[in-house]
Formats: sequence, C-alpha cells, structure tokens
Amino acid sequence: MVSSSGTEPRKVTINDVARSAGVSRQTVSRALNDKDEIDGSTKQRVLDAARELGYRPSRFARGLVRQDITTIGLVIPDLLNPFFTEVAAAALEAARSHGWHVVVYDTADRPEEELGTLQVIASQVDAVVGYFSCSEDELELFTRGLPVVLIGREHHSARFSSIRIDGEEGVHAAVAHLVAAGHERIGMLDHDRRAEPSVRREWFTTAAAACGIDAGMVVGAGQSADGGGAALKTLLTAHPDVTAVFTFNDIIAIGALREASRLGRSVPRDLAVIGFDGLQLGTLVEPPLSSVALDTRKLGALAIDQVARLLIGVNPLGADDLVVRAELRLGGSA
Repeated sequence: MVSSSGTEPRKVTINDVARSAGVSRQTVSRALNDKDEIDGSTKQRVLDAARELGYRPSRFARGLVRQDITTIGLVIPDLLNPFFTEVAAAALEAARSHGWHVVVYDTADRPEEELGTLQVIASQVDAVVGYFSCSEDELELFTRGLPVVLIGREHHSARFSSIRIDGEEGVHAAVAHLVAAGHERIGMLDHDRRAEPSVRREWFTTAAAACGIDAGMVVGAGQSADGGGAALKTLLTAHPDVTAVFTFNDIIAIGALREASRLGRSVPRDLAVIGFDGLQLGTLVEPPLSSVALDTRKLGALAIDQVARLLIGVNPLGADDLVVRAELRLGGSA
C-alpha cells in the first residue's frame, strides 16, 4: 500500500512491538513462536501489541527466531582497567552458560562515546548491561523496549535494574584497621574523573569521622598507576606526616606503592596502603596489596542473571538481592 503522500509507509518492526508491549525483542520472538519459558500474561501482552500494530514477521525473521540467538550489549568504560576486564570476563562466562552472544563496547570513559554507543546498540542487541554516566532520560531514549541492567549505579526509573556496590562497611573496616595499627594521619587518593567527590570518598569521610581522625587530606588521581604515583607524591609533599593512604581503586594503589619505593618510604613500615577492588593483580605486587575487595565474578554473574529474568518476563531479582558488598582483604601493604 502507498500512502497519500506517495511514499511507502514504514513497515512495523519487531522493535515497535517490543516498545508497545514494554518488553525486549527476544521476548517478542518467544511470544510469537509460543515458547514455553515466557510468562502467560507477558505473552498475551505481546500478542495484543502485535495485533494492534499489524505486525507480521518476515520469513527471514522467522528463520532467525528459530535459531533463538540472544545478543547482549555489554558497555564498559575502560577495558584497560583490569577491574572492568574482570567484570566483563565474569559476564561473558555467565552469558555463555545461556548460549548467548555478547558484544562488548568500550566507551573510553567519555560521555560522547557513551551516547554514541547507545545510539548504535538498540538495533543490535536484546538487552543492555554495563556502566553508564548519562542521565536516565538519555538511557530511556536510546534503549526503549530493551531490558537494561546498570552496574555500580543507583536507578530511579522502574524501567531499569541496578547491581549496587556497597563498600561502606569494608571502607570502615579498612580505616579502623589503620587506626588500630597506630596511624593517625591517613590520606586518600580519590579519582579525578568528575568534579564531585566519589561515593568511596564519602565512605572514607564517614569512617574517618567514626574513628576520630581528620579526613581532609585528599588528592585526586588519574585512573592509572602513573596517576596514583603522581597523586601520592602530591599528597606527601603537602602532608609529609601522612603514614597511611586509602585509594579509590587498586590501580591507583599500585602506583602509590611504586612511588613510595621511589621516595624511600618502606611499605608498610613508613607508609601503609589500602586499595579498593580486590584485583588479582594486587596479589602479584610486592608487598601484596591490601584492598577493600569486591567479588567481580558475582558482579558480572548477577547482571546476566537479572537480564535472563527480564528477558523471560518473570521474577526479576529485588533490590536486596542485587547488592555486591566489599570486604577488607589484608595483604602485606597495611
């Protein structure tokens, strides 16, 4: 049929049905092909939306559906950072157990790259998992109809799920450990990616106040070993009496260990260092790094588990089950 303007009307797509029904493309495929694993009410909602929109799957599309291939878009801010590589590896392993394909996007921690990725991703994947700094309105705009699971970030819209990182008790344990060891001048190397302090700095400030010590000795650090070394040098120049340091992540901490050696400070005798993340890499340095450690395998696996539940349309995990808590893991650096 030709429209009154003389142009061919746009064909209704599976994405249109997904948006109308509020489900993923994969859920639409399963509903239209009468798969048993989809919830009955979800299936009916999809069928109603398809009928109202006049959707008819093509022969080619039906062939693809029979293959039942699910593709997940995994968005990572920096694959050069071993923490994100560990999370990505865990997500890939969990997705493989479902027989899914995963496309990994590295946004280089740049907002413009993030938005560009979102513009591309919606037409290529069945669900989106990962790290985002953009607003929820922007996420909604580009991922309409797709399940979205955020990692390390709170969400406000019911459209999204979040895997939350809770490191408050772990950071408190780290500061308490340093105070018990006799340290009264404890500094922090925070990230310098954003103007506002990180939530890890807020945890540090709260823990320091609870232990009765000054939390004002903070320096921003680049997200690399070199950045950590430069930040430690700046911190010790301004506060030479600092005897312990807590860092935003393990990569910064490893840089601090190297710089402490250059400055002739023995670790942990002259300077104690505690990182955050619990990377395997931290066990390979000397002395082995103490860290407020996260279970990166659990982070990746939880995200994929929630995606699986959202794709089927039933029983998503609640907020209390989507938390990964960090715990103090002592090495030889503190």
